[in-house]
Amino acid sequence: MTCAVKSLCLLCVLCGAISCFSLDREAFAITNYDLNVQIEPEQHRLGVRGKITLRNDTPTPQKIAVLQISSSLDWRAIRGADKMLQFVTQPYTSDIDHTGSLSEAIVTLPQEIAPHGTIELEIAYEGVIVLDTTRLTRIGTPDDTAKNSDWDRIDEKFTVLRGAGYVAWYPIATESANLSEGESLFEVLSRWKMRQSGSKLKIQFAVTGSYYPEMPEMLFDGIICPVSSFESMGSIQHVIADCVSQSLGSDTPTVLIADYQVLQQPAFEVRYLPVHNLAASSFADSARAASPLVSEWFGAARERAKIADLPYADAAPFESGVLLLTSLSTSDPKLAGLAATHQLAHASFLSFRPWIEEGLAHFAQALFLEQQKGRQAAIDYMGLHRSVLTKIEPTTTALDSEQERHRALINTVNEGLYRSKAMCVWWMLRDMVGDSALKKAFTAYKPEQDNDPTYMPRLIAAQTQRDLQWFFDDWVYHDRGLPDFKVESAFAASTPTKSFLLTITLDNLGTAGAEVPVTIKFAGGEVTKRIEVRAKSKATFRVETPASPQEIRVNDGSVPESDMTNNTFKVGRPQN
Repeated sequence: MTCAVKSLCLLCVLCGAISCFSLDREAFAITNYDLNVQIEPEQHRLGVRGKITLRNDTPTPQKIAVLQISSSLDWRAIRGADKMLQFVTQPYTSDIDHTGSLSEAIVTLPQEIAPHGTIELEIAYEGVIVLDTTRLTRIGTPDDTAKNSDWDRIDEKFTVLRGAGYVAWYPIATESANLSEGESLFEVLSRWKMRQSGSKLKIQFAVTGSYYPEMPEMLFDGIICPVSSFESMGSIQHVIADCVSQSLGSDTPTVLIADYQVLQQPAFEVRYLPVHNLAASSFADSARAASPLVSEWFGAARERAKIADLPYADAAPFESGVLLLTSLSTSDPKLAGLAATHQLAHASFLSFRPWIEEGLAHFAQALFLEQQKGRQAAIDYMGLHRSVLTKIEPTTTALDSEQERHRALINTVNEGLYRSKAMCVWWMLRDMVGDSALKKAFTAYKPEQDNDPTYMPRLIAAQTQRDLQWFFDDWVYHDRGLPDFKVESAFAASTPTKSFLLTITLDNLGTAGAEVPVTIKFAGGEVTKRIEVRAKSKATFRVETPASPQEIRVNDGSVPESDMTNNTFKVGRPQN
């Protein structure tokens, strides 16, 4: 029987077996990676040999496993129980990889794996990883924009590989993700990361090339991989580096190979390309300027913030934990200050919950702008994030209870929510409870004790006499949408003391409650009062002014609203 006929028979057998049931691509989690990764930058080549451990996460025995890598890579061999295993490869469309497709191996295991049972497999695959923007350009993203977003590649001058969600350079197992379908990519990635939480990833990198004037530096998640072997044969260098075993979590495993120089400070370190030495010094100045503010709010840094330079001038910045990848060549002081503040906040305040981890890092940026240029500058910055919320938050149709929980800050996988909305939530909490109370709550936070979604809200509530349960219900535990404030009526009357008493009824037409600032303008000045108005409710209050009130402005922009076109009200002539 010829090889072609054998392959056809095998394909028929496997496809027949798989057609008897629905293929569960997420049946197995990969709990351990022990990989030897060979990189040849001049050939853009990646070759991987190693072992992985699969765990059956379903309630039933499983005999078929699915393994996926980037479509630019090819499966060579899969072994288990000391024998070669039968598998069929096929392309699988998914935007979890920059090529928009995966090379999928459907593997017949040597025996059924019981629920929670494990099996170790030996694997081999290889191929090339070059700049590829297919997943973005096919949905209409302009070519230059796509290149500035999906900049991963193996290259003779610079190698950078982000993991699942960008490049599947290590095996994964997920359902298809589609960028054109709302939150599909975020949902698929979130499920994968949850299943992989705690998994170990140990890698030995071997790099062969002739392009570095000195031995290249290899970093994995911002940590230098110790070199265990270095050989130089003429112009050819061969470097072997062992990366420390990491526990996978919400961060994306990221590999960097570059000829970096390092500018190191107690709270941060900047790795920069030699041509960007002046920009690196400027960035370091910005980081030093931001450091006292971050320490004041979040305490001393628990680890160094790490900034690594990208050679692509317009590349979109990328962060993974305390590591920020950004091009220093175009960094201006304002943006550098924001970026440094963000990373220093990550290094000072650790949490596995994105709405806390990312929300506070963005909140720190608003604090930085307030310190530099005043409250209005911070509110203007948050306005960029509020515009995101008005696009993704429900305005006319209420979510059902399941959607509310799924999109809640404590559960969401939507970056617009756990970054932009969370930042606004932290700012509103600050306005409600004050700086001192919030700082004390941050000091009391211990990530190892955060075993309950109510842990952080309880720490905040403990610092104030106010009832905040309604706020956390609307903004953290559920996604109730946004408020919509409107002055329903306002009547002014003069008093015997020649002042004016203004009676205001404020209506919240929205589906979430909030405490909102209300400013009353009068000749020669203005006065502001903060008013709490629950969802679909009204609040009536009185304000005394020294001169006849002229205008009421609801919300200074610190509270995200679904409609801010109805926030001003002209006050009529006062009654005598």
